[in-house]
Amino acid sequence: MRGKVAYFGVFTALALIFSYVETLIPINFGIPGAKLGLANLVIVTVLYKARWQDAFLLSVIRIVLAGFIFGNLFAILYSLAGGLLSLAAMTMIKQRGSFSVIGVSMAGGVTHNIGQLIVAMLVVETYQVGYYLPVLMISGLVTGALIGLVCKEVIRRLKNFPYTTA
Repeated sequence: MRGKVAYFGVFTALALIFSYVETLIPINFGIPGAKLGLANLVIVTVLYKARWQDAFLLSVIRIVLAGFIFGNLFAILYSLAGGLLSLAAMTMIKQRGSFSVIGVSMAGGVTHNIGQLIVAMLVVETYQVGYYLPVLMISGLVTGALIGLVCKEVIRRLKNFPYTTA
């Protein structure tokens, strides 16, 4: 159990580091709030190497901590909506067993953007921000594929990783 707690701490720290690195990358996709989703590397890895509950807890902790450290309350709200919807979709798709890590990550990227768009519609009280949906879906597919490719290799290299409980 102690080893599992230590690994979970390492995963949390790594996800926070990736969140920070992402704030340093000056990439402008032309879409407010669009990012690569580097922290999702850790979330998807944990989803495949542990239980979905571990990935859920890691996701919530990472979002709240990163929001307080690098963002604000709205950043937490948007990230929680996107992150939890994304994790739910990735968990269901992974459990079906018919998609690769890349496909699961792509679904996560798209649903993350959809979750954030829903919150944006509620916050600004208009559905007009929905015109971002096609661009957000494309960016979610592209970034999800990139994260999935890297994650596939990470998971392959961690085949004998002792944290595995799934």
